[in-house]
Amino acid sequence: MLSSSTSPLHLALCCVTLLSLHFCAAVPTSKVGFGYRLVSIEQNRNGGGLIGHLQLKQRTSAYGPDIPHLRLFVKHETQDRLRVHITDAEEGRWEVPYNLLPREQPPPLGSKASRSPSTASEYAGDQLIFSYTSDPFTFAVKRKANGQTLFDSSCGTIVFKDQYLEISTHLPKTASLYGLGENTQPGGIRLRPSDPYTLYTTDISAINLNSDLYGSHPVYMDLRNEGGEAAAHAVLLLNSNGMDVLYTGTALTYKVIGGVLDFYFFPGPSPLAVVDQYTALIGRPAPMPYWALGFHQCRWGYKNLSVVEGVVEGYKKARIPLDVIWNDDDHMDAAKDFTLDPVNYPRPKLLDFLSRIHSQGMKYIVLIDPGIAVNSSYGVYQRGMAKDVFIKYEGKPYLAQVWPGPVYFPDYLNPNGVAWWVDEISRFHELVPVDGLWIDMNEASNFCTGRCELPVNHSCPVPGSKTPWICCLDCKNITNTRWDDPPYKINASGSQAPLGSKTIATSATHYGGILEYNAHSLYGFSQAIATHEALQGLQGKRPFILSRSTFVGSGAYAAHWTGDNKGNWVNLRYSISTVLNFGLFGMPMVGSDICGFYPAPTEELCNRWIQLGAFYPFSRDHANFASPRQELYVWDSVAKSARNALGMRYKLLPYLYTLNYEAHTSGAPMARPVFFSFPNFTASYGLSTQFLLGSSVMVSPVLNKAKTKVKAMFPPGTWYNLFDMTKAVISKDERYITLDAPLNEINVHVYQNTILPMQRGGMISKEARATPFTLIVSFPFGAAEGDARGSVYVDDDERPEMKLVDGEASCIEFYASLREKTTVTVWSQVEMGRFSLQKGLLIEKVRVLGVQGSGQALVIEVDGEPSADGSGAYLAETSPMHQEKVEGGNSRSSTVVEVAGLSLPLGKKFSMTWKMGING
Repeated sequence: MLSSSTSPLHLALCCVTLLSLHFCAAVPTSKVGFGYRLVSIEQNRNGGGLIGHLQLKQRTSAYGPDIPHLRLFVKHETQDRLRVHITDAEEGRWEVPYNLLPREQPPPLGSKASRSPSTASEYAGDQLIFSYTSDPFTFAVKRKANGQTLFDSSCGTIVFKDQYLEISTHLPKTASLYGLGENTQPGGIRLRPSDPYTLYTTDISAINLNSDLYGSHPVYMDLRNEGGEAAAHAVLLLNSNGMDVLYTGTALTYKVIGGVLDFYFFPGPSPLAVVDQYTALIGRPAPMPYWALGFHQCRWGYKNLSVVEGVVEGYKKARIPLDVIWNDDDHMDAAKDFTLDPVNYPRPKLLDFLSRIHSQGMKYIVLIDPGIAVNSSYGVYQRGMAKDVFIKYEGKPYLAQVWPGPVYFPDYLNPNGVAWWVDEISRFHELVPVDGLWIDMNEASNFCTGRCELPVNHSCPVPGSKTPWICCLDCKNITNTRWDDPPYKINASGSQAPLGSKTIATSATHYGGILEYNAHSLYGFSQAIATHEALQGLQGKRPFILSRSTFVGSGAYAAHWTGDNKGNWVNLRYSISTVLNFGLFGMPMVGSDICGFYPAPTEELCNRWIQLGAFYPFSRDHANFASPRQELYVWDSVAKSARNALGMRYKLLPYLYTLNYEAHTSGAPMARPVFFSFPNFTASYGLSTQFLLGSSVMVSPVLNKAKTKVKAMFPPGTWYNLFDMTKAVISKDERYITLDAPLNEINVHVYQNTILPMQRGGMISKEARATPFTLIVSFPFGAAEGDARGSVYVDDDERPEMKLVDGEASCIEFYASLREKTTVTVWSQVEMGRFSLQKGLLIEKVRVLGVQGSGQALVIEVDGEPSADGSGAYLAETSPMHQEKVEGGNSRSSTVVEVAGLSLPLGKKFSMTWKMGING
């Protein structure tokens, strides 16, 4: 019975709670806790926000004792970010270190500074409203504009124990969820109810489905479409401990084995606004050097420098673009970091090779693993021991095994460890002037498990072993601590594997006594930060780092690849979802090993994979030492596809680099799900076989064996084929359209209303970026009126900062209009044009798609002056434009207009107008 003092608002909130519980019936009633009651809530006048105190309702013993008193802190940190932070009210708990991921800190525990009681049951910001009920304590987050509930914890019971935290939220059945990685999702980018989502950085191959992989990103985007109007928001639980996230379709439950409940809510409402708001908190994506957008070639198994030289020469002979050549650990002396094999990679010959490729504009990247070989004659080890930089177990460096044999792991949470790492990279760079670093095995990976010692009765590593990944240390499992054997078992490795299996023991300690149990998933993130600091200090150049293990915020320092995939058709398809997910995670520079890491791809598969991989943001061919050679020139048919697809990529480099700038300034993914540009096109919510580059370039690859056609879906409008601009898809609805896709071709289309900056391309990005520009202007097919726009950003691509500074960068906005079917105007606005003028960058052509006319330009004016006799301007031959339709194809006459012979300085604004003749 409700008491007579119950307010109407409280009654309404109770009703909401009961309603939510009804719809959350899919989530089993928790038996591990009975929740908390809110005993007080106050306004924090010193810094803003609300501070509340929660009291346990009833104790349970499941998964350990409950924490009796909790402190709630709620604050609208910005107009588009709400934070809800719940922790132990009496003792500090582990959180993601504030120096590692800088952000606002809650008031200190026990602080009494300037508070006043709060009687309101809602706390409103500019876009979001936080509301709560007192007994049991639950909270909800709603949109201020329409009252839509985005998060509602009344769906379940809040449980808060030392090693087990649980909280749930109700979700409408119509919600489409994305994120919660890293994992390989066989069902596509949209999360599927009942699939497992476990977050704990783990070195298992990406071929394992629905399992925790190399990264931990506890954030999801929720896209809903109510009444034909889409709105997106995101929820981040900033917590580095292992967790299971259960998604039923109508509810989502977090089960976390430590830390705090630290939620951030981002209201969107567009998908692009969501990632903008998210990356404003976690760090904007790192700017990439221009060359990083070129093609990369790597292989584990380039046994000597002559092989590498042969690979570079092979690409040149095949006329396939190549910007970066990589070494896995083959360049190392006995797999030891920061060394060179004196026989197979002698320094004088390597330096001569680098001098030659650097003079051409090519780059060289090598791998380093975190494990430092335990070898008393190894300088890196000696200096590390002297600086006391390694992770400890019971006061001594924790012993593990990776490729060089016995190793110690550096502690990147230790300031001395970071300084030592920076110094070692500097020393190595003096030895070999590499252009970037690849940090691998940083989950951290360990070939052994538990507490290990050097063997007494045998050698480790085993001399001549063909299986160096087999543990050769003397090890014992550690199960006698609650950190190594916690009360709740997350679904690690898809099998509830021990947390310390094949990694650092979770009872090992970092600097300041920090437990590996808490910091495990931060290891690759902390290594990326230290590596970025090191590279940024070298020669004042923009760093390039590729990291396998990632966490929230890693994108501010590193690129990512999807790990050890398999050379088969399903992995080709899976790669798209993983690439798109990392765009949501704030890591837009991402790609998959083209043709597969292992075993042996077929010629046809490699053919199709380079067609897709040419449009990954990060485009690299990489393979295992046991696989046959699969460089793109090995097969003639693959070489042809590579020249075709990479040829288009290199023409699109100015567009890709502009997307890189957008990513760095607003978080916008380079490769995006289709719904990012078309959020009201609900058919695209689960589309995982196509994607957009930027807002308007659609990539539709062949993903199945023995197919020469592809079924593709296009949001309504006109889409022009970039390889043959006389072809267009005109879509009116959500039906799939069948497109021709011969063996050596991929379908790439540009949307109407777009101006796409392109260049001539080349064999290397340095060469390509010096060529003149062509502007591709696309209007709706046959429209009487139309408008288009686009932009390009150019700079000195190796400056550490990527920002508009006069003389160092330029940003040009392009506009076009079509009026009364015949009058076309194209013009530009320039911001900071001096850099472009100094570089002599020119526009040589403007190509306009979708207009109809007689093929005669009556007048062409450039900056108000008629071109003499139309000199330098001509119309391309009128060609039939093939319109792909759902029910088949037909031909309609259309003119592709190309104004050529121009020499317009990119850095100077221009305007050009012409009027077409009328057919008939």
